[in-house]
Amino acid sequence: MTSKLEQDILSRRTFAIISHPDAGKTTITEKLLLFGGAIRDAGTVKGKKSGKFATSDWMEIEKQRGISVTSSVMQFDYLGKRVNILDTPGHQDFSEDTYRTLMAVDSAVMVVDAAKGIEAQTLKLFKVCRLRGIPIFTFINKLDRQGKEPLELIEELEEVLGINAYPMNWPIGMGKEFLGIYDRYNKRIEQFRTEESERFLPIDEDGELAVDHPMKVTSYYSQAMDDIMLLNEAGNDFSEEKIRRGELSPVFFGSALTNFGVQTFLETYLQFAPAPQPRITEDEQFIDPVEHGDLSGFIFKIQANMNPAHRDRIAFVRIVSGKFERGMNVTLSRTSKSFKVTQSTQFLADDRETVDEAVAGDIIGLYDTGTYQIGDTIVGGKKTFQFEKLPQFTPELFVRVTAKNVMKSKQFHKGILQLVQEGAIQYYKTLHTEEVILGAVGQLQFEVFEHRMKNEYNVEVQMQPIGSKIARWIENEEDVKESMHSTRSMLVKDRYDNLVFLFENEFAMRWFSEKNEDIKLYSLL
Repeated sequence: MTSKLEQDILSRRTFAIISHPDAGKTTITEKLLLFGGAIRDAGTVKGKKSGKFATSDWMEIEKQRGISVTSSVMQFDYLGKRVNILDTPGHQDFSEDTYRTLMAVDSAVMVVDAAKGIEAQTLKLFKVCRLRGIPIFTFINKLDRQGKEPLELIEELEEVLGINAYPMNWPIGMGKEFLGIYDRYNKRIEQFRTEESERFLPIDEDGELAVDHPMKVTSYYSQAMDDIMLLNEAGNDFSEEKIRRGELSPVFFGSALTNFGVQTFLETYLQFAPAPQPRITEDEQFIDPVEHGDLSGFIFKIQANMNPAHRDRIAFVRIVSGKFERGMNVTLSRTSKSFKVTQSTQFLADDRETVDEAVAGDIIGLYDTGTYQIGDTIVGGKKTFQFEKLPQFTPELFVRVTAKNVMKSKQFHKGILQLVQEGAIQYYKTLHTEEVILGAVGQLQFEVFEHRMKNEYNVEVQMQPIGSKIARWIENEEDVKESMHSTRSMLVKDRYDNLVFLFENEFAMRWFSEKNEDIKLYSLL
């Protein structure tokens, strides 16, 4: 007989929602929360006129722009499962935050716009999922608008992403002529825009509509039936094993905005999504969620000022094994220091409540006074270990930054330190003058940095772009001489005091390497 702890752990389903900007990711998150009873009223992202904003977009700049900039965490119960959703930024300038978030989940839901198909950012995120073998469930959204042909979308999914797809349901019509979906898995037809009592129509043994219905005589129904016959004969076979290994993506069609097909998706997803999975340590041990016994977890995100009134910082922890109890002693593996955790929280976007207990698979927030760093491991037992490193990116854009008002130097350095610890931007300084240089993957990161410095730390900053640079770290720092510093190969230090060259371009880097063959350079991801 399984223990209560084991049952609790096996009931967890933790996933990230990934997509290209504007594919409807935050909208589908809202609808899932609605089904989970976590919210009563779903706002849409671009809710400026109504004053309603999406629950998962809580930062001021997100409300202004209608995009997700940070990864939000939300939790609810549904059909006996405890669901943890991580809503990620869709914008490519924030891919580093998204990549780290993907390390904290057991499966991913990919939202695809039916009109646009697979877009560049989706492909990038998908590759990270494939790299980690994360099961991927696909929701093709916006069927209530005109889009690409369903067969074309499935073909694109398979060709561009290199994964097999199994349509769990199939659209009948599209756009203004969208009549509903043929649910292959549940063997029924779900009607669009109809009374709840008439929502589902039965299908017979031959797979045809089992009742007389006006839909039967439409060309859209005939087309859907032809497509389904083709899928049954020539499509992929359904395989739970392949879904678990990330080799087969179950595909669902629907419309998040009109809340159509979302409940069917959620219920089916919960059947096939994996429970919490083991994680690997730096010395290649697998930590099993149940068998390991003791608490362990890692910090994948740090967020400052979630509550501007309290100027707080929260470290987001993915619990990997065992059980967390408020007031317990934990050890931070990096420093070997033990301390009592008295302040812990769970999330519904910006609504938080104190959490007394959590188990493997859950995401909790620990109040942070500067103790934690991204990638830190915490353990509850006597034996400490470190989970494998989280990805860090080599930045491509750089700016020199100063405070407009020199009297605000203290707030300036405090703000930069906190935002750097969040992983929002990367910090460098020149060797002798110690000028602050910031690095980012995309320009929007700088805009968010500037906005947050002003609103959260009351510091206006001046940013002087120094353009694209190729950043390279050095394996054998002891062989580096200061004379190697030049305008084309700037020598700086990162936040950990490691030396870094910022090369002007590929040519400058090649020229440097030819002149200094003994210097071994390397990049991050």
